[in-house]
Amino acid sequence: MQMRAETFEDHVLTTAAALAPNTNTHGSAFGGSLYAIQALTAWGAVYLALARENLQASILHASGQIKFDQPIRETILTRCSIAEHMNDFEQLRNTGKLRLNLSTQVVVEETPHSSFSGDFTIRLNPQK
Repeated sequence: MQMRAETFEDHVLTTAAALAPNTNTHGSAFGGSLYAIQALTAWGAVYLALARENLQASILHASGQIKFDQPIRETILTRCSIAEHMNDFEQLRNTGKLRLNLSTQVVVEETPHSSFSGDFTIRLNPQK
């Protein structure tokens, strides 16, 4: 997939994936790759937010949906903001578990071409 994290600023994770290993027979981004890249971007945003909060937890991708708006024929840039969920981490601290619905977008020249919405279940790891 050749995916990498580009930035994590203001609780927004941006990832990039090369188009070449993720193409379909039409020369545009393959739907399965787009799903995986967007789910991993959302998972990564949770992971990085937990690390910033000094929380050790397991993250499970429970479900997700994807929408394809336009073909993608260049580097796959995906963004996920977890900023609006940062207050929810208090629930995680209090109960040991949390369920979040996160959204991502693949953008080309600042125009959304694909979007993803997924549920993630988070459980604090037992203290050693």
